[in-house]
Amino acid sequence: MTVYGIGLGPGDADLVTVKGKRLLESAAVVYSPGRLSRTVALNHVPEERIGDLDFPMTRDPDELRRAWKEAAAEVATRAESEDVAFVTLGDPNVYSTFGHLRRTLAAFHPEVDLEVVPGVSAMTAFTTALGVEIESGTGLALREAANGSAPTGPARMVLFKVTDAPATHEKLTEAGYDVRFGRRLFMEQGETVVTDDPDELAERDYYTLAYAEREGVERDVATAAFDGVESGGSA
Repeated sequence: MTVYGIGLGPGDADLVTVKGKRLLESAAVVYSPGRLSRTVALNHVPEERIGDLDFPMTRDPDELRRAWKEAAAEVATRAESEDVAFVTLGDPNVYSTFGHLRRTLAAFHPEVDLEVVPGVSAMTAFTTALGVEIESGTGLALREAANGSAPTGPARMVLFKVTDAPATHEKLTEAGYDVRFGRRLFMEQGETVVTDDPDELAERDYYTLAYAEREGVERDVATAAFDGVESGGSA
């Protein structure tokens, strides 16, 4: 049988894909790595079909490896006779805990069939919430900015895990970036915040992102020539 890694999207149960919803409804058991993903899954799966796995909050590599080996063994055993799912917020292949399970299954249970079902990533949800267009011909870099770090270089960046917004903001503005923040966007739990003011986000929260764009970035988009042209007028 098959283990499905299903992306639940940014946290709104209505943003689960049609395929993801169908597989959630048909899976014998749905494993969730955290409280928020469990909350979203419960909109599509009865609680009695939600599986429990132990994921310790630690950075100890030995303890983490032990936990993922045990989780992989549990999932692989259930998948011997029935389809199961492992859900994660966002997309399973973008900054996701699913990667740990996939690598562990590949190492210790290579016989397990695995299929990944994409989800709406935090990056695309974030740019939508902020009204940021990444137009054709431009680039966008993904970076992690935990504990006040502030990567620089690319003209446009989406930063994940901005746990110290004031410190990250200070460093980025000094490096010549305009910065906007979003917290718990499209999530059903917690307060959604979109702001240019990092002091509004002084309290640490793992689900905080930032969009950083170098000041004075020029755009060369063909339809920009229509700016200011009234409907029905001539260019």
